[in-house]
Amino acid sequence: MNKVVLITGASSGIGKSIGEFLQNKGFVVYGTSRNPLNYKDSIIKLLTLDVSDENSIKNTVSEIIKKEGRLDVLINNAGKGITGPVEETPIKEIKKAFDTNFFGVINVCNGVLPEMRKQKKGLIINISSIAGYMGLPYRGMYSASKSALSIYSEVLSLEVKQFGVTVVDVAPGDFATNIAAGRYHTPLFENSSYKKQYSKVLKQIDEEVTTGLQPEVMAKAIHRIILKKNPRVRYRIGTFLQRYAIHIKRLMPDRIYEKIMMQHYGL
Repeated sequence: MNKVVLITGASSGIGKSIGEFLQNKGFVVYGTSRNPLNYKDSIIKLLTLDVSDENSIKNTVSEIIKKEGRLDVLINNAGKGITGPVEETPIKEIKKAFDTNFFGVINVCNGVLPEMRKQKKGLIINISSIAGYMGLPYRGMYSASKSALSIYSEVLSLEVKQFGVTVVDVAPGDFATNIAAGRYHTPLFENSSYKKQYSKVLKQIDEEVTTGLQPEVMAKAIHRIILKKNPRVRYRIGTFLQRYAIHIKRLMPDRIYEKIMMQHYGL
């Protein structure tokens, strides 16, 4: 029996790539977007869903259960980028980022868990970020939201294992997607003490996304995880240097690692 998969944020980028790949592999795929009508050319079925709206989530999950009778896999991919000096980033924008990257994931998980408990099985894959393993300058609020998500996934895994539900945290590095188009950038204020460094790091961030891995790499990794009988709690999908940076951080004294990071970003 083909698995039924729900993917949030599947209208573009990594989510779209995952959805198309899984559908080509025979999975029954439902993607979501806040405005599906804007993506009429999508080859996967897109349902309306806002991760900050509990009723929207309930309606979407109910629609899938009504049509398919079950939901086997949830992939929480919807995310929001945000940059800026932590001192100058507006609190309302930080809250918006957390509403999508952290609280939104909790909302969707809460929406599918009752069904997965009834089934006595299910797989939840939360897409965090390698950025959640370290504080990245001028991406601090994004790192913080993804770090919170990673810990949430770890705890959720412990609590729902008893119901036959498996939780996996997948942390991607930089991928060549259109994430920059929807990212909130704190303005480069003329009188800002951070203007010079922030401007420099912004250019570096955009370059790293442009030269990042192709989304198909992530799609293939997610496919392999779904097929595993006992997947690990954590996976990191990125370049060798991105994945290796996590190990370096664990081994090195904090101030030495901090110095390496500052050199990397020219701070």
